[in-house]
Amino acid sequence: MGVKILTDTGCDLPVEIIKEYDIDILPIIVIKDNAEYLDQVTISSKEVYDGMRAGDVFSTAQISAQSFTEKFEEYSKKDQSVLYLAFSSGLSGTYQTSVVVKETIKEKYPRLDLDIIDTKAASLGFGLIVLSAAKMAKEGKTKEEIIEEVNKQIDSLQSIFTVDDLEYLFRGGRVSKTTAFVGGLLNIKPVLKVNKEGKLVPIEKVRGRNKVFKRMIEIMRESNEGIDYSTSLVAISHGDDLEGAMKLKDMVKEEFNPKEFLINTIGAGIGSHSGPGTIALFFFQR
Repeated sequence: MGVKILTDTGCDLPVEIIKEYDIDILPIIVIKDNAEYLDQVTISSKEVYDGMRAGDVFSTAQISAQSFTEKFEEYSKKDQSVLYLAFSSGLSGTYQTSVVVKETIKEKYPRLDLDIIDTKAASLGFGLIVLSAAKMAKEGKTKEEIIEEVNKQIDSLQSIFTVDDLEYLFRGGRVSKTTAFVGGLLNIKPVLKVNKEGKLVPIEKVRGRNKVFKRMIEIMRESNEGIDYSTSLVAISHGDDLEGAMKLKDMVKEEFNPKEFLINTIGAGIGSHSGPGTIALFFFQR
């Protein structure tokens, strides 16, 4: 029996990839009007984005200790070796909850063969790491080999985000009302990144969407000066804005011509905070 890859819906991987590599997924909790929904199970990202455009406010909650307990017990009873790749601890308490649950149930299930890794990543950047681990697991790699490669990828992953409307970040408590108002008035688009601690931090502000896309390309070039991308996989995720994602893809292709792209919608868990029109670019720094 090989290594089972367990993760959560914060990875934003397409359903066909999840099925192809038999990845086990725990859903993030999405909250609207005090009602709880399960990301990609009882609520879709499209429902969330349409609701946000209509003025609905969504929030999220981390995966519960009970969910982790049930999942870890299930695998322990099967004597299944498991690697749980967690959504960034800098953006959610999910990782810490999973660690606490593991320690709590070890006495009852001493044969539990579980390793937990904080990917310090989000959306399809997180997804790239999960996909790589799942490919290695399918190839029959040992857990130690998978963990070694995953840690290398965590260190080299670059994640660049922009949001289309600062109002959604204000609703989620990420920026002030004044910042959101002035940003909307002046058509200011923030450029943000996920830092080495797994936290989303602003880099700079750019006026206009075309300029923000150009700046994202410049950051990619600056991060990998002179690197050949012809064998690379680049990921782009979007907040119900496939047109914007494809425009950025065309710009990346023209500049770097990577071997492959992975494009998907940002799920309800992250999208509840970033809002419609969010665009994110992910690549590995050499």
